[in-house]
Amino acid sequence: MNNLSGKTAVITGGNSGIGYAAAKKFKANGANVIITGRSAERVEAAANELGVKGIVADVTNLSALDDLAEQVKNEFGQLDILFVNAGIFSPAPVGQNTEEMFDTQMSINFKGAVFTIEKFLPVLKDGASIINLSSINAYTGMPNTAIYAASKAALNAYTRTAATELAPRSIRINSVNPGPVATPIFGKTGMPEAQLNDFAAAMQNRIPLKRFGQPEDIANLVAFLASDDASFITGSEYNIDGGMNVNPLLS
Repeated sequence: MNNLSGKTAVITGGNSGIGYAAAKKFKANGANVIITGRSAERVEAAANELGVKGIVADVTNLSALDDLAEQVKNEFGQLDILFVNAGIFSPAPVGQNTEEMFDTQMSINFKGAVFTIEKFLPVLKDGASIINLSSINAYTGMPNTAIYAASKAALNAYTRTAATELAPRSIRINSVNPGPVATPIFGKTGMPEAQLNDFAAAMQNRIPLKRFGQPEDIANLVAFLASDDASFITGSEYNIDGGMNVNPLLS
C-alpha cells in the first residue's frame, strides 16, 4: 500500500517536523527523496540522518526556486511528487499585526508555496502528485491567527483552481489541513515556554481525541495522496485534526 518505488519526490521544509516525517515515510515506501530548507546546517544534518538528498533553498526567493528546480531536473530528471510543506506560524491579535508580520507569513506560506509549484511545473511528470500543507486554521476563526489563517485559506483556494487547470496533464493537487501537531513550529513563535504550555494544554482539551497529532500521522496521509492509490483524488482538502474542526465547541 502507498508504494512509491521508482518515484522521485521533493519536500520543501523537509529538515524538521512534518516535512522530516514525510521524507522518512516516502523513503521507507521506496521513493527517491530530496528535501529543502533555508538553513544549510539543518538541511545537511537532516539529509544525513534520513539518507536523502538535501538542497538549501529559500522559498521566498524566486531565483533560488529557479535554481532548485533546475538542479533537481539536472540531477534527477522529472519529478513524480512535490510536497509543498514549508511554512511558518506567527500568532498575533487583530490590531497588533505589523506589515512585516503580514509580509513574512504571506511570503512563505502563500507566495512561496505558489511559486514552488509554478517553478516545478515544467519538471513534473504528467500524472504527478502535488500535496500542499495547509491548516484547519483556514476555517476555524481561532484567535491570534488571522494572517496565518488567511495565508492558508488562500493556498486552499489556489489548490482548487489549480486542480482544474492541471487535470489535462493528469497532475493531481490536494491540500492537507492538520490540526494541532507536535512539531517545532510552535517553539519558533517567540512565545514564552509557560505560555506555550498553557496554549498546548488548552488546545489539547478541545480536541475530541484528546491528543496532539504527531508528524507521522500527517506523513501517512501525505504518502497516501502521493501514491497511485489516490489516483482519482484531486482538488480535495483533508482535515487531519483529531475531530477538532467538526467539534469546535468541545471543551
